[in-house]
Amino acid sequence: MKSKEFISEQIYKKKSLLCVGLDPDKHKIPKSYLDQENSFFDFCKDIIECTHDLAIAYKINIAFFEAQGPKGWLQLEKIFKIIPSTCFIIADAKRADIGNTSKQYASYYFDTLAVDAITLHPYMGVDSLEPFLEYKEKWSIILALTSNPGSKDFELQSLHTGKKLYENVIETFVESKYSSNIMFVCGATHPSEFIKIRSLCPDHFLLVPGIGEQGGDLKSTVEFGQNKFGGLLINLSRKVIYPESFTDYKTTVRQLANEYRSEMFKYLKTYSAGM
Repeated sequence: MKSKEFISEQIYKKKSLLCVGLDPDKHKIPKSYLDQENSFFDFCKDIIECTHDLAIAYKINIAFFEAQGPKGWLQLEKIFKIIPSTCFIIADAKRADIGNTSKQYASYYFDTLAVDAITLHPYMGVDSLEPFLEYKEKWSIILALTSNPGSKDFELQSLHTGKKLYENVIETFVESKYSSNIMFVCGATHPSEFIKIRSLCPDHFLLVPGIGEQGGDLKSTVEFGQNKFGGLLINLSRKVIYPESFTDYKTTVRQLANEYRSEMFKYLKTYSAGM
């Protein structure tokens, strides 16, 4: 298992909280890739090659590969195999279903693809996620407070207890027997909630979308979201992999990734690497 200590050590070594999102959109990637037989694989491979020493993690958005049918799936499987072992690998699949179905999903992502983590939605309850949670050497990343505007429709609603729904989600999984291999998705578009989030899960890692195109506050997110392990995997997708100019593409991507990496880390206080 790539433990909290392992991730924290990478944060210290790379001076980074950066998670690079691999979202290959055929309408956005440089046209030079579209002429290639495995355009999505080649596109992602180049991004990995020029950022792996800057990134703590990669989050692969499964939907972009699903949309390409069988050819997309084959390229997806190849991508997971080329990510260096020093990086944490997340399948952004947002799965969950009744037990038998979740068991199949878990086997595919954890056994076949050998990812380190998968994103999961908690709406159907803890039992729907148990086939994932029972993999003690893997991480389950639970959607808690997402970065999209629709998070107000359910996640920010108050329950009869006075708690917000997302707070109840975090508390339920933190207090469960599976707590040690759980992370939470918490969006940077809600910086005012991070103090509360940290009070509910002080020692857990958070996967943080919402910086970049969605306008999340990076400084507040790091200052209020960090913990003794570093505690944050801050995802950047479009702002890194789709620069304004595709001239000298790999150099530009690396430069953007490094700029975000540097800015993130300067807000990170001294912390214990758990060694």
